[in-house]
Amino acid sequence: MISDHYDVIVIGGGPAGSTTAALVAEYGHRVLLLEREEFPRFQIGESLMPGTYWSFKRLGLLEKLKKSAFVKKYSVQFFSGSGKGSAPFYFHLHDPHESSITYQVLRSEFDLMMMDNAREKGAEVKQGASVHQVHFSGDKATGVQIRYRDGQIKDMSASVIVDATGRSALISRRLKTKTIEPKLKKASIFTHYKGAFRDEGIDEGATLILHTQDKDSWFWYIPLADDVASVGVVGGLDYLLQNRKRTPQEIFEEELAKCIRMEERLAGAEQLFPMKVTQDFSYRSNTVAGEGWVLVGDAFGFIDPVYSSGVFLALKSGEMAADAIHEGIEKCDFSAGQLGKWGPEFLPGMEAIRKLVYAFYTKDFSFAKFLKAHPECIDGVINILKGNVYREDVTPIFEPMGQMCDLPETVDHYS
Repeated sequence: MISDHYDVIVIGGGPAGSTTAALVAEYGHRVLLLEREEFPRFQIGESLMPGTYWSFKRLGLLEKLKKSAFVKKYSVQFFSGSGKGSAPFYFHLHDPHESSITYQVLRSEFDLMMMDNAREKGAEVKQGASVHQVHFSGDKATGVQIRYRDGQIKDMSASVIVDATGRSALISRRLKTKTIEPKLKKASIFTHYKGAFRDEGIDEGATLILHTQDKDSWFWYIPLADDVASVGVVGGLDYLLQNRKRTPQEIFEEELAKCIRMEERLAGAEQLFPMKVTQDFSYRSNTVAGEGWVLVGDAFGFIDPVYSSGVFLALKSGEMAADAIHEGIEKCDFSAGQLGKWGPEFLPGMEAIRKLVYAFYTKDFSFAKFLKAHPECIDGVINILKGNVYREDVTPIFEPMGQMCDLPETVDHYS
């Protein structure tokens, strides 16, 4: 009879959970991956950072990505409120390695690919399985209670529980370790379009970031396969949603009228589904792990959609957590110190991205002016845009940048 005890139970089948499950299973441990939905399912966040390459290489997914229909992404380009575009940031000009080319992915297909990979590496995967409760004995996580679609309820135990529930943040909400960053309370309204204008050649796959005229909001434009584009507008929560008696569609169209370059791209395009709304609050737990439990991906923290860092940080945290979990299983050490030993390595990279987000939201700050005044910083900026924050030291750019905009204090420890 098969035991209901696992070495590791991972809650959530998104990129963070699938990465953790795949790598821990590859080490030879017994892993259960639980996902409340049935894949494929819609998910926003389609643009990848080039830095994901190294995680994909370890996961064995590079060839599948190369053979996929996902649009190749070579660059990111920014547009001012006046509609003037910056020179594109071509990643391969900074580093000609193939890791400088990444993808614009349809998340329904991409997330399924990630989950299937975890299964292929030995993880047991159950979909339609919602975890409503994590069991604790004192401060130690010991198992989960699962509710299946048919109403069946089952308890299962594990040496390690991995929370990969995204913004639901199951464990950090329960333990009250999650804090909101008040200066990054944003909201977004988004949809997909068919037939929107896109550039040619290697610029076809570029992520575009376009400010509105007054810089109170900005649009993303992410070209996907089959002539589809993901388009969304982001602004302060109070500005975008709370002070308007409008439908999401009406608000989107009002902001679109303030963004001439985006308006031009969408002229004649077909909107594929009604506007969706999310509140993109920036938050973080004050720890990545406790006794018998670990947080990965958005369950640990979320910064902002502007640089498309979400999937990158999900993969990286899942990768680092998997190594710490494996080591803990080998030593029979499931303490917070062991399971969270990757936190001090992970946090500085997240911090670098966070600081660049603050610069972006400073109305009178211009990256063009900054790089003209400090050309020695261009490598650092591009390394952050690439997600190269764990392979290169990008911190030297922040002292001169801090002279041109207000940057947050570094959070390099857990309270």
